[in-house]
Amino acid sequence: MKTTKRLRALFNAPEILVLPGAHDALSAKLAERAGFDAIIMGGFPMTGSLLAAPDSSQLGLAEICEHFRRVTGAIEIPVFADADTGFGNVSNVRRTTRELERAGVAGFFIEDQVFPKRCGHTPCKAVVEAQEMIAKVKAATDARFDDDLVIMARTDALAVEGLSATIDCAALYREAGADVLFVEAPTSVEEMQRIVDELGGLHMANIIDHGMTPDLTAAQLHAIGYASACWGLSSIFTMTKALTRLYDGLKADGTTANERERMVSFDEFTELVGLPELRNQEQGDLDFAKALLRSKDPENDRLTKGTK
Repeated sequence: MKTTKRLRALFNAPEILVLPGAHDALSAKLAERAGFDAIIMGGFPMTGSLLAAPDSSQLGLAEICEHFRRVTGAIEIPVFADADTGFGNVSNVRRTTRELERAGVAGFFIEDQVFPKRCGHTPCKAVVEAQEMIAKVKAATDARFDDDLVIMARTDALAVEGLSATIDCAALYREAGADVLFVEAPTSVEEMQRIVDELGGLHMANIIDHGMTPDLTAAQLHAIGYASACWGLSSIFTMTKALTRLYDGLKADGTTANERERMVSFDEFTELVGLPELRNQEQGDLDFAKALLRSKDPENDRLTKGTK
């Protein structure tokens, strides 16, 4: 089944879709190995891992598409992507949609923040007029090659315009064609319940460790009515903590011995990234080449020279 079709089915399934965050191909592969059905990759962890910079629209479309191509090439499960503000006006959104499809993502969200955007859990955000975001959502849905590509509309208006105005805007984004809605940074369970109840349809909750939204479990979010929930920053936060400890210990002690229990072994890592399979494939290709050469001239040793 196509990853787009699989992701759409997961959003529409009776159970909640849990989307762990990944920031690169390795973290995505680990999430897949853990048994998750799909992953999400946001601009915050991508910018942090690629540039060691804050999430403020510093990555361009070509950069994120190159990154997504590496990730979708490493795993089989669907990748749900962050398309920022669409990288410009409606014409740019159309190109963004097509390039993300070519990169292999199964869906993405665009948001209504003013460019350059800010992380959704930081202050002083600003949003565009509703008509601009409506036009972007329509442009994205019209531009997709694959009708199963999941397009989500994110609004950050809650911190700027209040809950009622946010609900009104989100309803318009659904009318424009958004498959799923994402109201960023509600600060109470009551707000979350009202968003889901008044808007209906499919919603995603964004749970940020140490963030503004209530730290609810997947089961609790499902009870509210969310179709999906993501923990988009947890991987980059965990990696940062682990590497800080590693480097501080190596600097202080001149050895990594104190961290060995927290490490995988050399063999475990090479197995994870597929080295045994790669070597088997290489040997199979060489065996095929030798057999083909010998079938042409069994007596000529020169034909198989250098293939042993």
